Amino acid sequence: MKLGIIRCMQTEDYCPGTTDFRVIREKTGAFEGITEDIEIIGFINCGGCPAKKSILRARELVKRGADTIAFASCIQKGTPIGYPCPFAKRMRELIVKDLGDGINILDYTH
Repeated sequence: MKLGIIRCMQTEDYCPGTTDFRVIREKTGAFEGITEDIEIIGFINCGGCPAKKSILRARELVKRGADTIAFASCIQKGTPIGYPCPFAKRMRELIVKDLGDGINILDYTH
């Protein structure tokens, strides 16, 4: 798996992605059951509310080799600030529509 991760820009000051990287390394959370090696292609934010740059950033991750895009748990679950992204569903829909069926999407990391 070649993985690109999109995170919430609002959480960058609070979260360095440590848990995301740990669950990838340990193959837990969203990565449980994955037997192949996981290569992190990139770890980037959404571009700020309302996720205005997320499509361009997802495209760039794919251009650089990602076959899977994961939304970091801060987007769906709001960790660590306790505020899930109000644009998460729409962001996912737009990215799936833009990238097509050839790219796997993970809705969270841990």
